Amino acid sequence: MVIQWYPGHMAKAKREVSEQLKKVDVVFELVDARIPLSSRNPMIDEVIQHKPRVVIFNKKDMSNLKEMQKWFAFFKEKGAVSVAVDAKHGKGLKQVESAAIEATREKFEREKAKGLKPRAIRAMIVGIPNVGKSTLINKLANRTIAQTGNKPGVTKQQQWIKVGKSLQLLDTPGILWPKFEDQTIGKKLSLTGAIKDSIVHLDEVALYGLSFLIEHDYEGLITHYAINVEPDADPIDWFDAIGRKRGLIQKGNEVDYEAVIELIINDIRNAKIGTYCFDLYHQFQEDNHNG
Repeated sequence: MVIQWYPGHMAKAKREVSEQLKKVDVVFELVDARIPLSSRNPMIDEVIQHKPRVVIFNKKDMSNLKEMQKWFAFFKEKGAVSVAVDAKHGKGLKQVESAAIEATREKFEREKAKGLKPRAIRAMIVGIPNVGKSTLINKLANRTIAQTGNKPGVTKQQQWIKVGKSLQLLDTPGILWPKFEDQTIGKKLSLTGAIKDSIVHLDEVALYGLSFLIEHDYEGLITHYAINVEPDADPIDWFDAIGRKRGLIQKGNEVDYEAVIELIINDIRNAKIGTYCFDLYHQFQEDNHNG
């Protein structure tokens, strides 16, 4: 599976984020709670550097809580404050303001010591496309923020959006393009809907998702589809069983494999089978140790 990476987009995004960094006190790094490592841009630490950071795990309702806690600890070691939200349904948003206060406490204590007046914390959101930035911004602002980039002169006067009592959000979020050196990351991004289905081989994505569930939630998988397939069965046996159970049949009583692939991906993507974190912390540790 080859997924194109565009260095030109990355360079432009990096430049824009660097410009905006000068205007803010804290960076909100948005990640998908189901893939908190794979949904990060690998250059993010280099771009943000020592700026205070809050890592916001979005779609917390679709992830595995125990695994998420391990990633919370991982980001804490890096000096970041972490919070988990469900932006779509507006859950956990109050924590964002509290986390921003915690992350910038030292900076504001220094300003206070210098005799500077108290002011609102200024923040910007960065993250790869399709992790829910627009939804989060609109929910935090409590209104829909119009796409104003194409209007003449608007970008020169960037707005600050008031969030709660002590937070202001820059209305132009930083977007950092993902980079896929590891093809498994591409499959995870596809499985969670972060990249377009048209640029990946969906059969590979479905097989990845299926094998993950066989290993980590076999009971949930066979219960969801009401089938009886052995864990070590050939993938085609799984596709056949699911297709026949769901009536995904073509002419000649043949299973419609494309429909089965689409079904598996959508069921996993929309947390219909269960809630999972596909970035396993122990695997990350092993890979780093071996690397």
